[in-house]
Amino acid sequence: MPFPRQAEVELPLLKVLAELGGEGKPREIYGRVATHFPDLTAEEQEERLENFPSTRKWNNLVQWVRQRLVEVGQIDGSERGIWRLTSSGRERLKHTPGGKSVEVEVLNTNVFLPNLRDLANANAEEIKVRLIAELKALTSRTFEQFCREFLSQLGYRNVQVTRRSQDGGIDGHGDFRQGAISIRSAFQAKRWTANPVGRPEIDKFRGAIQGEYDHGVFLTTSRFSRDAKEASYRKGAITILLLDGAAIAELLLERGLGVRRVPLYMYEVDEEFFNIEEE
Repeated sequence: MPFPRQAEVELPLLKVLAELGGEGKPREIYGRVATHFPDLTAEEQEERLENFPSTRKWNNLVQWVRQRLVEVGQIDGSERGIWRLTSSGRERLKHTPGGKSVEVEVLNTNVFLPNLRDLANANAEEIKVRLIAELKALTSRTFEQFCREFLSQLGYRNVQVTRRSQDGGIDGHGDFRQGAISIRSAFQAKRWTANPVGRPEIDKFRGAIQGEYDHGVFLTTSRFSRDAKEASYRKGAITILLLDGAAIAELLLERGLGVRRVPLYMYEVDEEFFNIEEE
């Protein structure tokens, strides 16, 4: 699941401190806060920051939330290694028994200005929407050419777009490398603006590549129906990789394709680095 926003972690953090008797050490807090987000997997809690491999992303997020609550006086951070609930923090919990008090939400909006991390996340979501809009603005033929270049950037080799009169239900093909093995793969490109791609389109594409190719990729600017997703994997049949508009935009952003990255650096204290046990 996408990590929760910092504002969504504030109340769970305060509640965990209250459950611990009003104070606790960071290492006993991170996991307890995570239990308030059932969709957050153990693997996601173990993910590391790319630039700081020693720091877990989840722990880092909780640390940022703690810092914001220290700034507004709801957590006392004066003693290193101890997070302590203040009277202001207890007061906030008292007025939000379900965690959804209207008055508190208004207070949060006024007090907690968005930080750089929230702005960066918001920018990424905005860019994804704009990327999908750019893809939908392409013609069907230029979208096929885009798919050729896109798959090439993902590691496909010898990618070609077939001629319209000879496509046979296949828009292009290439070689997909999987370790030391090269797999012949075909792709289908559907520049649709609204309607989802359904199962009939997946079945038709699979039928067109059966016997000549070992793998298929179906790309669309729209989305896939549930039946289409279920049909993409069938026991004993060729697997079809589905890439909808959202998935394509995510990959473009991740690979730095079609976007310009603007350097923006933030510095933060790595509390785990200073968490030294006495011998």
